[in-house]
Amino acid sequence: MPQQDNVSSLNGTSTDPSVFFLTGIPGLEALHLWISIPFCSVFIVILLGNSTLLYVIKTEPSLHKPMFYFLAMLAVINLVLSATTMPKVLSIFWFNSREISFNGCLVQMFFIHSMSILESAVLLAMAFDRYVAICNPLRYATILTNSVIVKIGLAALFRAVVLMLPLPFLLRRLPYCRSHVISHSCCEHMAVLELACANTRFNNIYGIVLALFIVGLDLMFISLSYVKILRTVLSLASKEEQLKAFGTCVAHLFAILVVYTPGVLSSTIYRFGQQVAPHVHILLANFYILFPPMMNPIVYGVKTKQIRDRVHLLFRRRSF
Repeated sequence: MPQQDNVSSLNGTSTDPSVFFLTGIPGLEALHLWISIPFCSVFIVILLGNSTLLYVIKTEPSLHKPMFYFLAMLAVINLVLSATTMPKVLSIFWFNSREISFNGCLVQMFFIHSMSILESAVLLAMAFDRYVAICNPLRYATILTNSVIVKIGLAALFRAVVLMLPLPFLLRRLPYCRSHVISHSCCEHMAVLELACANTRFNNIYGIVLALFIVGLDLMFISLSYVKILRTVLSLASKEEQLKAFGTCVAHLFAILVVYTPGVLSSTIYRFGQQVAPHVHILLANFYILFPPMMNPIVYGVKTKQIRDRVHLLFRRRSF
């Protein structure tokens, strides 16, 4: 009860908060303990799936190829995104530990959104990898060298940091006199921005432009890559060759759908779905954070024979 009193007291007029309070899933507080079961289960799957994927790629020489290096980057992103959000979410569900420092909130927000930007860039890099592999197979090894892959990874990281870095500073300069209670289970940008008692138009515009720029630009180049891939595949002589070539893209196409669909849906409903219940907003936001990191290793594990065989071998050894 003392914490609830603190939450109530922070609905006052202090403009320089040292702490915020997260509500978890608003309207479903009584069910937090039950909701924690699927959340915790998915978190465990994320940790095991992505860690296994990284181990398999590291220890299997046949997987030391550009596509799998990019997949390893995706696994690291998934682990970082989950590790910076899920422990706090579960502590809210299990221990009612809602308090988070203002700086801690900004750091969490930075990681949530920068990892999303980085994930989009890696998916674009994977599309480029498929384009080169199918449209220019003879030059594949000379175009996507290890040094080029490192440069692509560093460029993607630089873009994510540069684009996200202004947001914490923009939020820090705002006064917060309405409330210090965030109606969310984590420090998402729009949820924090709603608490400001100043003109937030610039922050809103920056957030919308950033989302449209990242999703729009990356999806445009991904689509362009697949248009060229499709033209090349359809020009192949036999049906068998066509299916074999396009089969190498299936896992990546699944990954694109898994990442972008919940992200776009969550962002659209959050900004324009005023009639949607608050707990639906938050559940969708959590779905966006949890679903892609859980599904990516499963999709690539099922669709990629080298990974599938290596994982089978790994578990066969452990069983003896």
